[in-house]
Amino acid sequence: MNFHTAGHKRGVVCAPHAAAVEDGRAILAEGGNAIEAMLAMAASIAAVYPHMNHIGGDGFWLIREPNGRVRAIMGAGRAGSKATVRFYRDAGHYEIPARGPLAALTVPGAVAGWMLAFEAAKAQTGKGINKGSSRLPLHVLFDAAIRHAREGYAVSRSQARLTVDKYAELETAPGFLDTFLVGGKAPEQGAKLKQTAFAATLEHLAKAGLGDFYRGDVGHEVAADLERIGSPVTRADLEKHEARIAEPLSVQVSAGTLYNTPPPTQGLASLIILALFDRLRVSEGDSFAHIHGLIEATKRAFIVRDREVTDPDLIDGNLLRYLDANFLDPEVEKIDRRKAAKWPQPYGEGDTIWMGAADASGLVVSYIQSLYWEFGSGCVLPATGVLMQNRGASFSLEPGAVNALAPGRRPFHTLNPALAALKDGRVMAYGTMGGDGQPQTQAAVFTRHVLYKQPLERVLDAPRWLLGRTWGSTHTNLRMESRFDGALIDRLMAAGHDVAVLDDGYSDTMGHAGAVVLHADGTLEGGHDPRADGGAAGV
Repeated sequence: MNFHTAGHKRGVVCAPHAAAVEDGRAILAEGGNAIEAMLAMAASIAAVYPHMNHIGGDGFWLIREPNGRVRAIMGAGRAGSKATVRFYRDAGHYEIPARGPLAALTVPGAVAGWMLAFEAAKAQTGKGINKGSSRLPLHVLFDAAIRHAREGYAVSRSQARLTVDKYAELETAPGFLDTFLVGGKAPEQGAKLKQTAFAATLEHLAKAGLGDFYRGDVGHEVAADLERIGSPVTRADLEKHEARIAEPLSVQVSAGTLYNTPPPTQGLASLIILALFDRLRVSEGDSFAHIHGLIEATKRAFIVRDREVTDPDLIDGNLLRYLDANFLDPEVEKIDRRKAAKWPQPYGEGDTIWMGAADASGLVVSYIQSLYWEFGSGCVLPATGVLMQNRGASFSLEPGAVNALAPGRRPFHTLNPALAALKDGRVMAYGTMGGDGQPQTQAAVFTRHVLYKQPLERVLDAPRWLLGRTWGSTHTNLRMESRFDGALIDRLMAAGHDVAVLDDGYSDTMGHAGAVVLHADGTLEGGHDPRADGGAAGV
């Protein structure tokens, strides 16, 4: 599988697993559009990369239509009706458990997002690769995913490692051991693993329609299993759940218009980082001024994010003011170009997948799907094979907190897919997994490729940094891959950054980034991270 591909005339996809890449490419080859390719990959990636995502999680879309309009699909689940502070206090908890049934406290929102995306795909009739062709049905889009789950897939390097690393946390989660072990042991890389119940669920949804996940037979089985294991999510919670279409957040920078998703995601922070950095007018890529400037812009953006971003129903005021020059111009003056501001701030972690797709009609898709932590809650529902997320573990049991728990409330999301419409005519979808690292890696990818004109494959390979804690660590310092120039690291340390150089030159801690680009001449390019298990392909 190639990490980079270019020069395509019909379509291009990228994903963190090779099987998902091939399944998306096959849909493009069959005449499907970029949204349909993404739907196929969204199902496939859950079948072959379940430690990073599943249909028991959430998902967010940015879709750029051929007419230039950009829309967001917000597939965020709400806290169950039984998920009260008293519910957890009575169970003896002063914070929400990160694993097990009590961590599975929010409705899975990803499939509801798929529903709206499928409708959007059908609306593109006559505008796709094969103009005038009918849109592809769900059974075609899900066929490869069903096959992977039923017949078995080769366990990836990261799934094998994380099963071992997180075993002690997950072994008591209902259904985990039966689903993700082989012969009673953590699987080795390359071992074959099946998700037969999940295959049957996808097959049923392809026939009955995606709404069945919430209001049909699948929803009934999901609710029954959740009740059996003691989750606070009820059948009524599933039945009333819907995704929504929203206007994306956007900001103008010198290179064009940047888009990202609104709350409850951290899309606001990603846009603030790039808008502030644009105002620094740094001329040289990968210089001290570049890396230091992005780190300091990240600090400013995270302060706003942690103060303001929560369930949109609870936000008092218009967050667009933070993307206005009246805020950004004085805010950038708070960045010292020579010294590091004091840190840390709170950290958000998470394992996720980001994928991109684009086609010759002008459709460009940026999509992110997640369980929150590795394997989410760890709870696999036996009747459906659904692996439940633990996104609700990010809620606080303190009533006055920004992200306080209450039934029906949407938790804060680190997930945020990015898209840019550039002044030179290019449209670029880009993103990554990695919790707090998502805005930082997005900024690295965008600035290196767009501002400093580095080739996409070089950008995705280049060393990266992360400000904040890594998994299993209490440190909140600046982590940097070992491939950075030593003189640059020394200068950052001299400026006051608390730097730790990772042993690994290509670390999963830095996320799995990717991008697809629709060029002004109509050709298509894509690339994905060598840190992951995927790549890019086109037709």
